[in-house]
Amino acid sequence: MYIYQQVGWPRFNFSQDAVASVLEACHIAQGRLLTKMEQLGLSERNDKILLTITKDIIKSSEIEGHILNHEQVRSSVARRLGMEMAGLVSSSRDTEAVVEMMLDATQNYQKPLTRERLFGWHSCLFPTGYSGLYKVDVGTYRKHPVQVVSGAIGREKIHYEAPAAERIPSEMEAFLRWVNAPQGDGLIKSALAHLWFVTLHPFDDGNGRIARTISDMLLCQSDKTSYRFYSMSNQIVVERSEYYTILERTQKGSLDVTQWIEWFLHCVFKAICSSEQQTDAVLKKYSFLRSIEHVPLNERQRMMLTRLVSDTWFGILTSSKWAKIAKCSSDTALRDIQDLLQKGLLQKEPTSGGRSTNYKLLG
Repeated sequence: MYIYQQVGWPRFNFSQDAVASVLEACHIAQGRLLTKMEQLGLSERNDKILLTITKDIIKSSEIEGHILNHEQVRSSVARRLGMEMAGLVSSSRDTEAVVEMMLDATQNYQKPLTRERLFGWHSCLFPTGYSGLYKVDVGTYRKHPVQVVSGAIGREKIHYEAPAAERIPSEMEAFLRWVNAPQGDGLIKSALAHLWFVTLHPFDDGNGRIARTISDMLLCQSDKTSYRFYSMSNQIVVERSEYYTILERTQKGSLDVTQWIEWFLHCVFKAICSSEQQTDAVLKKYSFLRSIEHVPLNERQRMMLTRLVSDTWFGILTSSKWAKIAKCSSDTALRDIQDLLQKGLLQKEPTSGGRSTNYKLLG
C-alpha cells in the first residue's frame, strides 16, 4: 500500500517534538547566513547569488541524469539578473528554458503557484516535446500510468507506482490550494510540498526537477528573499542515495512523515552551513583585499596575495611556487616575499626552515 492509498490522504502528520531541535537549528542558521550576506559588498553578494543559483540549476538536473554546461547556465543566469560581467557565453535553448523556470520560481516566490504556471515550467524543461528519444505530453498532466523503476530490461525493480492518471487533476487542485494557503512553517512546508508533488508524479517526466523548484520557491518564502544563498539540490546530490531511500520508504509508509521531514531539515541545515563556510571565506578574502588597497605592492605581490587568500588556493606557499606562478626568477620571488614579511602581510611557518621555508598570511 502506497501512502496515497492510506485512509485520510493527504492529511500528513508528524511529531513536532521530533523535528523541533533541527527546525530551530535551521532557523538560527538561516538568520546567521542572511546577516553575513548583508556584510558583503554588492559585487561579492552578486557573485554569491550567481554561484548558488547556477549550482542549484545544474545539480537539480544532475540528480535526474541531465548534465548542463556550467558556463552556459552561469551566463544565462547573469544576463537574466542583469549582472554585467566579462566572459559570458551564449546559451542553448534548453539551458535558457531551465534557467527561466528556476528564476520564475525564486524571483517571483510571492506569486501564487497555479496550474498554468506549472505547465509553463514543464514546457521549459521540454521545449522540443521530447525527453531524449521519447515524446512526452508537454504542458499538461500525464494521461498514462507511471512507475519508478530501476534495473536491466527483464529484471526491473519497481520502486514506486504513482496514482492513476484520472486522479491527477483533482489531486493537484488540492495540492495547489495547500501550497498557496499562508499557513505553517516555511521549511516544513517546503519538505511536505517536495514529498507531496513527487508522490503525485503529475507529469510524464521532469517531476523531480519541478518538485525541487517548488521546494526552492517555498524556501524563498521562508527566507523572505528572492536571493538564493544556499543550494538544496547540491546537498541532495551529496546525499543522493539517502534521498532515494528515504523517499521510497516514506511513499510506502503511513501518513506519519516525521522521518522524511527530519531528513529534509537536516539536508537544509547542512546546505546552509556549507554556504556559510563559503561566505566566511569570501568575507575573509574581501576584508583582506580591502585592507591592502593602499599598501604599496607590485603586480606580482598583489596577484599572489589574492591567490593566497582565495579559497581556490591549494597547497603551501614557497619561494619556488611563487616564482613558478608569478613567472619570475627565484631571486625576484624571494625579494617579493621578504618585502611582504617586512610589511607584516606574510609570516614564516613556525615548523619550516632552510630551503623549504613555507609562508602564510599573517593572522
